[in-house]
Amino acid sequence: MNANIYRHEFRMRLNSVIIWSIAIIAITLIFFSIFPSFADQATLLNETMSKFPPALLAAFGMTGVDLSTIIGFYSFIFLFAQVCLAIQAGNYGFGLVSIEERELTADFLISKPVSRAQILNSKLLAAFTSLTITNLVVWVSSFAGVMLFRVGREFDSKTMVLLLLSIVVFQVFFLSVGLVVSLLVKRIRSVTPYSLGLGFGMYVLSAFSGLEGVSNLELITAFKHFDPNYIIEHGAYNTPLVLLNVAISVVSLVASYWLYIHRDIPSVV
Repeated sequence: MNANIYRHEFRMRLNSVIIWSIAIIAITLIFFSIFPSFADQATLLNETMSKFPPALLAAFGMTGVDLSTIIGFYSFIFLFAQVCLAIQAGNYGFGLVSIEERELTADFLISKPVSRAQILNSKLLAAFTSLTITNLVVWVSSFAGVMLFRVGREFDSKTMVLLLLSIVVFQVFFLSVGLVVSLLVKRIRSVTPYSLGLGFGMYVLSAFSGLEGVSNLELITAFKHFDPNYIIEHGAYNTPLVLLNVAISVVSLVASYWLYIHRDIPSVV
């Protein structure tokens, strides 16, 4: 790792980290502030939910969820947080090496006495650090929301910790997939359409899987690998899907290193 590259990459993403963190805090606390009203009308809420079409509930990941409980309500909030985290991680992955290639400054960087592997190590570590800060914000805002708005109701802290622990692997998946795709594409003019497409695309596949019951789609999307409803219902992860998620991330990272080391870097000449 090169300390100068790491610091430069981290400073580049600092504003982004702050913006994403504020957005997640706002989403979490605003949704949690609604919970006391839901809790006061638990019976009516459950009756209303039972009248929705099962396909619609499945599409929005609300099958079998009791929104009158704090942990059930949190699973609904957590899904929105996952979408934000997916877009953020994908954004960092797509932009990790493509920004310098687009601005034709990559040749200047690799001309320095540092290997390509060290460059990528430094960039990845800076991205991991940025994502970890956002991850910590999710932890703090989630527990703060529970403590502030649970209106005296008990909640399963173990299940909530399982949900929050899944964020790390979830983030790495989108970061690594975004990185390998950026290296397979000749040039990325803007990372935003790619990161939005990856994040929302995976979410739509997850919703479509729930809507149609097509289990094969679970093999594609990380939203199904770490389905909040499954974790709450079973008090554990879906191990085969989690292992698949890790395998995809590892393969993507290994492929990214190979592609970057052997990549023809465009120059200004």
